[in-house]
Amino acid sequence: MTRARPATLGAPHRSRPPLYTPEQRARRDATVWTTVQGVLAPVQFLVMLVSSALLLNFLLTGEGLLAATVSVIVKTAILLLIMVTGSIWEKVVFDEWLFADAFFWEDVVSFGVIALHLVYVLALVAGWAPTTQAAIALVAYAAYAVNAIQFILKLRAARLQEAADRAAAEPAGVPA
Repeated sequence: MTRARPATLGAPHRSRPPLYTPEQRARRDATVWTTVQGVLAPVQFLVMLVSSALLLNFLLTGEGLLAATVSVIVKTAILLLIMVTGSIWEKVVFDEWLFADAFFWEDVVSFGVIALHLVYVLALVAGWAPTTQAAIALVAYAAYAVNAIQFILKLRAARLQEAADRAAAEPAGVPA
Protein backbone atom coordinates (compact mmCIF):
# COMPACT_ATOMS: atom_id res chain seq x y z
CA MET A 1 0.00 0.00 0.00
CA THR A 2 1.38 3.40 -0.91
CA ARG A 3 0.81 6.50 1.12
CA ALA A 4 -0.37 9.70 -0.46
CA ARG A 5 2.06 12.52 0.00
CA PRO A 6 0.61 15.35 2.08
CA ALA A 7 0.11 18.65 0.33
CA THR A 8 2.25 21.48 1.61
CA LEU A 9 0.19 23.29 4.22
CA GLY A 10 -0.78 26.75 3.16
CA ALA A 11 0.83 26.41 -0.24
CA PRO A 12 -1.41 27.40 -3.11
CA HIS A 13 -1.61 25.01 -6.03
CA ARG A 14 0.09 27.23 -8.54
CA SER A 15 3.37 26.88 -10.27
CA ARG A 16 6.09 28.93 -8.63
CA PRO A 17 9.60 29.07 -9.93
CA PRO A 18 11.90 26.99 -7.74
CA LEU A 19 14.01 28.87 -5.25
CA TYR A 20 17.15 27.23 -6.61
CA THR A 21 17.92 25.57 -9.90
CA PRO A 22 19.79 22.27 -9.51
CA GLU A 23 23.02 24.10 -10.43
CA GLN A 24 22.40 26.85 -7.87
CA ARG A 25 21.60 24.27 -5.20
CA ALA A 26 24.86 22.46 -5.97
CA ARG A 27 26.80 25.75 -5.70
CA ARG A 28 24.96 26.61 -2.47
CA ASP A 29 25.83 23.24 -0.96
CA ALA A 30 29.47 23.39 -2.10
CA THR A 31 30.43 26.88 -0.96
CA VAL A 32 31.90 27.71 2.44
CA TRP A 33 29.81 30.89 2.39
CA THR A 34 26.68 28.84 3.16
CA THR A 35 28.35 27.68 6.39
CA VAL A 36 29.52 31.21 7.16
CA GLN A 37 25.93 32.49 6.80
CA GLY A 38 24.65 29.55 8.85
CA VAL A 39 26.99 30.47 11.71
CA LEU A 40 26.65 34.26 11.56
CA ALA A 41 22.85 34.32 11.42
CA PRO A 42 22.22 32.69 14.82
CA VAL A 43 25.15 34.60 16.36
CA GLN A 44 23.61 37.86 15.17
CA PHE A 45 20.21 36.82 16.57
CA LEU A 46 21.73 35.95 19.95
CA VAL A 47 23.61 39.28 20.07
CA MET A 48 20.34 41.07 19.26
CA LEU A 49 18.55 39.31 22.13
CA VAL A 50 21.29 40.19 24.64
CA SER A 51 21.51 43.74 23.30
CA SER A 52 17.73 44.16 23.50
CA ALA A 53 17.82 43.12 27.16
CA LEU A 54 20.64 45.60 27.85
CA LEU A 55 18.80 48.39 26.04
CA LEU A 56 15.55 47.70 27.90
CA ASN A 57 17.45 47.56 31.19
CA PHE A 58 18.96 50.97 30.43
CA LEU A 59 15.59 52.45 29.46
CA LEU A 60 13.91 51.06 32.59
CA THR A 61 16.64 51.73 35.16
CA GLY A 62 18.96 54.32 33.64
CA GLU A 63 21.83 51.91 34.33
CA GLY A 64 24.12 50.08 31.93
CA LEU A 65 24.42 52.62 29.13
CA LEU A 66 27.97 51.58 28.23
CA ALA A 67 27.09 47.89 28.00
CA ALA A 68 24.02 48.69 25.91
CA THR A 69 26.04 50.94 23.60
CA VAL A 70 28.79 48.36 23.10
CA SER A 71 26.17 45.68 22.41
CA VAL A 72 24.54 47.77 19.66
CA ILE A 73 27.93 48.46 18.06
CA VAL A 74 28.71 44.72 18.12
CA LYS A 75 25.29 43.94 16.63
CA THR A 76 25.83 46.55 13.90
CA ALA A 77 29.27 45.13 13.07
CA ILE A 78 27.87 41.61 12.80
CA LEU A 79 25.02 42.88 10.62
CA LEU A 80 27.48 44.54 8.23
CA LEU A 81 29.66 41.41 8.20
CA ILE A 82 26.69 39.15 7.43
CA MET A 83 25.61 41.51 4.65
CA VAL A 84 29.06 41.45 3.03
CA THR A 85 29.39 37.68 3.34
CA GLY A 86 25.78 37.28 2.18
CA SER A 87 26.50 39.26 -0.96
CA ILE A 88 29.48 36.99 -1.64
CA TRP A 89 27.19 33.99 -1.09
CA GLU A 90 24.66 35.40 -3.58
CA LYS A 91 27.43 35.96 -6.12
CA VAL A 92 28.61 32.35 -5.77
CA VAL A 93 25.11 30.83 -5.84
CA PHE A 94 23.17 33.17 -8.17
CA ASP A 95 25.99 35.03 -9.96
CA GLU A 96 24.66 38.35 -8.63
CA TRP A 97 26.19 40.33 -5.79
CA LEU A 98 22.80 41.29 -4.37
CA PHE A 99 19.14 41.39 -5.32
CA ALA A 100 19.06 37.96 -6.95
CA ASP A 101 15.45 37.19 -7.83
CA ALA A 102 15.16 34.51 -5.14
CA PHE A 103 16.24 36.91 -2.37
CA PHE A 104 15.23 40.30 -3.76
CA TRP A 105 12.83 41.36 -0.99
CA GLU A 106 15.02 39.99 1.77
CA ASP A 107 17.87 42.12 0.42
CA VAL A 108 15.64 45.20 0.15
CA VAL A 109 14.56 44.86 3.78
CA SER A 110 18.17 44.15 4.79
CA PHE A 111 19.18 47.55 3.45
CA GLY A 112 16.44 49.17 5.52
CA VAL A 113 17.73 47.33 8.58
CA ILE A 114 21.27 48.51 7.83
CA ALA A 115 20.04 52.08 7.41
CA LEU A 116 18.34 51.99 10.82
CA HIS A 117 21.47 50.59 12.47
CA LEU A 118 23.55 53.32 10.85
CA VAL A 119 21.10 55.96 12.08
CA TYR A 120 21.88 54.63 15.56
CA VAL A 121 25.62 55.04 14.90
CA LEU A 122 24.98 58.59 13.64
CA ALA A 123 22.95 59.36 16.78
CA LEU A 124 25.76 57.99 18.93
CA VAL A 125 28.46 60.01 17.16
CA ALA A 126 26.30 63.14 17.10
CA GLY A 127 25.67 62.86 20.82
CA TRP A 128 21.90 62.52 20.72
CA ALA A 129 20.17 61.70 24.00
CA PRO A 130 20.95 58.15 25.16
CA THR A 131 17.25 57.33 25.43
CA THR A 132 16.78 58.40 21.80
CA GLN A 133 19.74 56.23 20.79
CA ALA A 134 18.26 53.26 22.64
CA ALA A 135 14.86 53.79 21.01
CA ILE A 136 16.47 53.92 17.55
CA ALA A 137 18.35 50.68 18.27
CA LEU A 138 15.14 48.94 19.35
CA VAL A 139 13.36 50.10 16.18
CA ALA A 140 16.32 48.78 14.17
CA TYR A 141 16.02 45.46 16.01
CA ALA A 142 12.30 45.25 15.24
CA ALA A 143 13.09 45.71 11.54
CA TYR A 144 15.87 43.12 11.87
CA ALA A 145 13.36 40.66 13.39
CA VAL A 146 11.09 41.11 10.35
CA ASN A 147 14.09 40.48 8.09
CA ALA A 148 15.10 37.40 10.09
CA ILE A 149 11.58 36.01 9.69
CA GLN A 150 11.84 36.59 5.92
CA PHE A 151 15.01 34.53 5.79
CA ILE A 152 13.60 31.78 8.01
CA LEU A 153 10.57 31.49 5.74
CA LYS A 154 12.87 31.39 2.70
CA LEU A 155 14.93 28.61 4.32
CA ARG A 156 11.73 26.70 5.04
CA ALA A 157 10.60 27.15 1.42
CA ALA A 158 13.96 25.82 0.20
CA ARG A 159 13.66 22.75 2.43
CA LEU A 160 10.10 22.11 1.27
CA GLN A 161 11.21 22.46 -2.36
CA GLU A 162 14.05 20.01 -1.81
CA ALA A 163 11.72 17.50 -0.13
CA ALA A 164 9.25 17.82 -3.02
CA ASP A 165 12.07 17.34 -5.53
CA ARG A 166 13.24 14.19 -3.70
CA ALA A 167 9.67 12.87 -3.54
CA ALA A 168 9.17 13.49 -7.24
CA ALA A 169 12.38 11.61 -7.99
CA GLU A 170 11.27 8.49 -6.04
CA PRO A 171 9.96 5.63 -8.15
CA ALA A 172 6.16 5.33 -8.14
CA GLY A 173 4.72 2.83 -5.71
CA VAL A 174 7.66 2.90 -3.31
CA PRO A 175 6.53 3.85 0.19
CA ALA A 176 8.18 6.91 1.70
